[in-house]
Amino acid sequence: MSTPLILLILAIIAVVCYVVGTRHALAIAGGLSSKLHSRPGYYGSFVAICAVLPAAIVLAAWLIASPLYINSTIRGGFPEDVKAKSEAEQGLAFGMVNSLARGMDILTLDEIDKVGANPAELRSALGAKGVALAGDPEPYMVESAGDLNAMNKISNRVMTAVVLIVALIGAGLSYTRISHRFRARNRVERVILGALVVASSIAIITTIGIVMSMLTEAGHFFGRVPAWEFFFGTVWDPRFAAAGAAASEGQFGLIPLLLGTLYIGFVAMLVAVPVGLFSAIYMSEYASPKLRSVAKPLLEVLAGIPTIVYGFFALTTVGPFLRDLSSSINGIATGDFANFIQAQSVLTAGFVMGIMLIPYVSSLSDDIITAVPRALRDGSLGLGATKSETIKKVVMPAALPGVVGALLMTASRAIGETMIVVLAAGVAARMQLNPFEPMTTVTVKIVSQLTGDLEFTSPQTLVAFALGITLFVITLCLNIYALFIVRKYREQYE
Repeated sequence: MSTPLILLILAIIAVVCYVVGTRHALAIAGGLSSKLHSRPGYYGSFVAICAVLPAAIVLAAWLIASPLYINSTIRGGFPEDVKAKSEAEQGLAFGMVNSLARGMDILTLDEIDKVGANPAELRSALGAKGVALAGDPEPYMVESAGDLNAMNKISNRVMTAVVLIVALIGAGLSYTRISHRFRARNRVERVILGALVVASSIAIITTIGIVMSMLTEAGHFFGRVPAWEFFFGTVWDPRFAAAGAAASEGQFGLIPLLLGTLYIGFVAMLVAVPVGLFSAIYMSEYASPKLRSVAKPLLEVLAGIPTIVYGFFALTTVGPFLRDLSSSINGIATGDFANFIQAQSVLTAGFVMGIMLIPYVSSLSDDIITAVPRALRDGSLGLGATKSETIKKVVMPAALPGVVGALLMTASRAIGETMIVVLAAGVAARMQLNPFEPMTTVTVKIVSQLTGDLEFTSPQTLVAFALGITLFVITLCLNIYALFIVRKYREQYE
């Protein structure tokens, strides 16, 4: 029985248990719910939870443990010459076994008897069914595939039986506990509280998992490349070393990438912050309700445009426009119509990225400014201040903590952008302060180092994890600093 079907059966059991438990509670109370400690629905919910929750835990544990055991058993049954091969080669062999197992489930008994033990015919038959194999299967692979299918079927049958038995036992035990004095509401609310705690912990656990995985791979990288060469190196050139030379002879200097990330992000913030903040002030303080209802959604449409579209816009429109404009200005001023702004440059990427970030600054700041209490505005106006003075002296200082948080979110978004930088700023890792020249960022190099046919254990690939953990630390420091600023000004204005 498949997992979705088991889940459907558990859902049906939950509904039945709820109805039966509720009716049983009413029957005990003689039809008067006032005689019960909790409402009848809580008793039904208690029975349903006791039936489904343990069964769901058993199902999840089985789905995790069973494949691990079965795969380990199948790989342990490989011939000794296969076991003597590298882990990667054993993985390829097991992948072939998995493909064979899936294909043999599709083939009918007549088709299996027809192909017999002929590897070429078996491969051809599976290919006709849409299961592609990398090569002709060896006899031990066919045998292992059959064993894998048999073990999976046995596991599914046993899992179905165990899950249903656990659900029925849980339903029966909880049903017998229903009485006048049983505190069903407390039990149900305790389960709900636990579910809320688990849900709120998912983000934390996910973050910890991401950090630990990056730290592990970054540790492997720093085991082959000295940390000081990475953090303080000024040259990024992660090429393969010459034959016979050490792989770590490639240069993995972080400084050019970090400088490009901060430089492009700074230019983007120069564009996004003034425009977004001024538009938020206008929308919240000056615009009429009719104009606001039209202009605000139109402005927020920018946030829904894919970044690849912004990248094409920068590559085909903004970059050539700035290049031609620089040529015209230079020609009028000096008579030389040579370009001093390249189509791919820091200015192009920063300008387009700033346009992309405008709705983030505007929408968040608008909501924050609107949330400032009306009493502060009325008090300022009542004391004789003008509307602009009220905004400058009262509204904006009161909204400053939230605005700082909005700008932090915008800065984090700018630091993590990739596609616009690839198309508008290029991939050249260099150290320079000329905004008219191309540069690149940390995120671009993370993508470039993880794509291609490089070995995963090479420094050229592992450096992506070192770059990732560095980017994470930078963002974390920004969050801590913003929290400090928010608390400082919140204490002042509350």
